[in-house]
Amino acid sequence: MASPQQRRFFVGGNWKCNGTKASITDLVGKLNKAEVPQGVDVVVAPTFLHIDLVQRLLTNKSIDVSAQNCAQFGKAGAYTGELTPDLIKDFGLSWVILGHSERRAIFHTDDETVGKQVSVALAQGLKVIACVGETLEEREANQTMQVIERQMKAIAANVSDWSRVVIAYEPVWAIGTGKTATPAQAQDVHRDLRALLDTYKSGIGATTRIIYGGSVKGDNADELAKKEDIDGFLVGGASLKADEFATIFRAGGVKSKL
Repeated sequence: MASPQQRRFFVGGNWKCNGTKASITDLVGKLNKAEVPQGVDVVVAPTFLHIDLVQRLLTNKSIDVSAQNCAQFGKAGAYTGELTPDLIKDFGLSWVILGHSERRAIFHTDDETVGKQVSVALAQGLKVIACVGETLEEREANQTMQVIERQMKAIAANVSDWSRVVIAYEPVWAIGTGKTATPAQAQDVHRDLRALLDTYKSGIGATTRIIYGGSVKGDNADELAKKEDIDGFLVGGASLKADEFATIFRAGGVKSKL
């Protein structure tokens, strides 16, 4: 069985619908000077409008660029307002975030659509950060794993190569609220998610990276990273602050020393 040290630590910075040309230029300039620990993968996801700017300015080769979403259609066509994975690939991106809780809640993206997005993204050669997680009401009703199993079923049905997928557990009640799952709470779900992965194919639970997203900050990253089944983070607001984001991805260095 793979140990946590054999799963490369992964930190994604989801900039969501934030940033101006000036603020993004400043942020990328600071990230260019940030040292990424050996064995840690860092990915940032700007708005679609800022992707080209970030690609042109980013000189830190330890940081990759991701799209925040893609359409469920494999190739470009008559889909006004959408970006298909072939266009994302054409712009030189290798990652895409799919199934984020805001896409599910605000834009009503259902499990079936997320599954289709995963399928077409992987088919175009992209790597996927696939998000799952429960609401506060679902957690209080003890439905956390029931919800995650439903969401994961649609994702898993469209994955043949799990090395190209990172699972992000993001409890909806802890996103942008200032609330964070305790390290123990997060670890419990990550452990159960790892066991769930093994029901799809034996052994993939040990090798697939599962990261935590939900009000991750510089002052809680180290404690979360120390948990055996937490392989990194999907960071929201804190990823817009270069110094704090660097503190968070340096937590991967702490992990490697355990």
